Amino acid sequence: MRYALYFTPPADDPLTLSAATWLGRDAFIDGSVAMPAVEGFDAQELKQLTADPRRYGFHATVKAPFSLADGRSESELLQALDEFSAECASFDIPDIVVGQLGSFFALVPAEPCDALQIFAAETVRRFEPFREPLSAEDIARRNPEALPPSQRTNLQTWGYPYVFDDFRFHMTLTGPVPEDRQAPMRQALNRAFAGFVGRPLPITTLALFVEPRRGAPFTVHSLMPLGGAATRKTA
Repeated sequence: MRYALYFTPPADDPLTLSAATWLGRDAFIDGSVAMPAVEGFDAQELKQLTADPRRYGFHATVKAPFSLADGRSESELLQALDEFSAECASFDIPDIVVGQLGSFFALVPAEPCDALQIFAAETVRRFEPFREPLSAEDIARRNPEALPPSQRTNLQTWGYPYVFDDFRFHMTLTGPVPEDRQAPMRQALNRAFAGFVGRPLPITTLALFVEPRRGAPFTVHSLMPLGGAATRKTA
């Protein structure tokens, strides 16, 4: 079992529903969703290009997947998450857009957001005591020799390269897209998420996702409202 702290909107949020349709899976119910017909892509190609984010569910990583440290329990983790989320005020990312990170696409902030960086950094710090250190095999999977020094240090210290100054919020919508398909993919995503790009994204929740076994789909275990104590929703 691995756990992860992700941002995702509530189950009935229009963005959640639109993303579940795009990805072909809803992580709240761990169920398949009929994928849309997308201009310029046949069904098989679209299914292949969305395979990676489909397994993880629609989300933005705040604290990357981890196994529980020795002596820690799921109930303790849930209690800590309930307390932490109650302490955190909700906020808005002022504007989100379809962005490209390397060869994959995601919803990203149009501009840096200080409240978001602070929230992500504090989440990483607060839940570090629950994280079992990475194995040598886990570290090797990240190809640390190819990482810049700050990200290599983050991986060794925090179990994930992209934290603190290296954190970049992104809600992944594709896996790697071949270069000759990137322009039509950007167009397709801007059409599919036209109702959300160029608008604020409220950050009102923090979710606990679980991976029952390595390689299994991630599902939403609990969704905590920021600023709302003891009102946890369990999927």
